[in-house]
Amino acid sequence: MTDAELIERIRALSRPLTPRPTDVEARLVPLPDLQAVLFDIYGTLFISAAGDIGVGLAVDGDSAFRAALEAVGLPARGGAELLTRAIEAEHARKRAAGIDHPEVDIVAIWHTVLAQMELSAPEPTLRRLALEYELRVNPVWPMPGLAETIDALRCRGLRLGVISNAQFFTPLLFPALLGRSLAQLGFAPQLCIYSWQVGIAKPSPRLYERAAAELDHAGIEPGRVLYVGNDMRNDIWPADLVGFRTGLFAGDARSLRLREDDPRCRNVQPTCVFKSLPQILECR
Repeated sequence: MTDAELIERIRALSRPLTPRPTDVEARLVPLPDLQAVLFDIYGTLFISAAGDIGVGLAVDGDSAFRAALEAVGLPARGGAELLTRAIEAEHARKRAAGIDHPEVDIVAIWHTVLAQMELSAPEPTLRRLALEYELRVNPVWPMPGLAETIDALRCRGLRLGVISNAQFFTPLLFPALLGRSLAQLGFAPQLCIYSWQVGIAKPSPRLYERAAAELDHAGIEPGRVLYVGNDMRNDIWPADLVGFRTGLFAGDARSLRLREDDPRCRNVQPTCVFKSLPQILECR
């Protein structure tokens, strides 16, 4: 299945979502010397019904599992526990190899799951199967003001990027639901860092270190970078470790993760707290 066909499936299965308010107060400070802004995707740029990418989640997982199989013409049987077990086994294998925060390739996971069910499918079908399941367990929709905020930041000459737990279908959300690809929106390809491509997931600082190295090549110091995300452990803590300024996105109760019991977050304070994406534009 081509990217264009996958984009059409995203549009067909997506419906508008509205952020749920939080009690966290906004905190805006001047950031006049910024040269780059990097973002998380799920729960920050996009409303995420599950609060994060749905790989491994069980949000009505069994019915979503069977519906996804049926959508690609495979027998609608089995349940989401097969997917969960395959992901857990791959995580365990990678941890044994020394990777603290492993990420999976969801297409390879679905290949394994089908094999366990004595089924098989070519890669294009596996790609659609992964997408069909994800859109059912984790519907998404652009956060209010997304396109306008990105356009304004780009017009100010800021470098744009993403650091996100993601799968192959994640970048397709932008052309599907905004009508423009990340490149068309102004995001630098070398600053688009996805967990599935690296094989490492957040909160590993290695994803942020990779972004910092790319920015260093462009002559941009970490202190002139703002990273915006909705999770204190996965986003704010590792971004702070590499020296980025940080913005906690507190615009949707579904995805806000304060992690108050996590010792890594106890002494970490975000530079700013945003209740909406357009508030980023006020930190000049």
